[in-house]
Amino acid sequence: MIKSRKTLLKNLFIFIFFALSNSFCFSQNISSPNSFWENVRFGGGIGLGFSNGGFNGSIAPSAIYDVNNYFSAGLSLSANYAKYEDDKFFAYGGSLVTFYNPIPLLQLSAELEQLRVNETLTANSSSIDINYWSPAMFLGAGYRNNNITFGIRYNVLHDSNKSIYANAWIPFVRVYF
Repeated sequence: MIKSRKTLLKNLFIFIFFALSNSFCFSQNISSPNSFWENVRFGGGIGLGFSNGGFNGSIAPSAIYDVNNYFSAGLSLSANYAKYEDDKFFAYGGSLVTFYNPIPLLQLSAELEQLRVNETLTANSSSIDINYWSPAMFLGAGYRNNNITFGIRYNVLHDSNKSIYANAWIPFVRVYF
């Protein structure tokens, strides 16, 4: 009799546990599978530069997820190629980006970037290959108007010897659709 009572209590506990678990699951707001993609925006940048004996080209596609009206986070890829006379430069990598909009016209940003840099320097018919990682941590602020943001960002990890950026302060224009 005691064994059957324990079995009954055990079965009752399992039944109540699964009944409550299912009611909690079904009480959640179940969204459609496409709702994630409705909050994703795409953007990026393209750059071309020409000078006397030089060329620079870059591409940086990115995607962000709008968590709510104030906060967005995403990923970005980057590739940059430059050639000046016989010297060549190629940097590629990615970054994690976050945006915070405390008011509709202001966008604060933080971006952690990691680039692999491959340089070939040529002097006196000999060349030197230099390869290294170049990290950057940007903190920025910008004026936001719909899907376009103009602003400035600061590279907290700027190293004038290894950074691919000439200055720690960098103006930017962001466009997301």
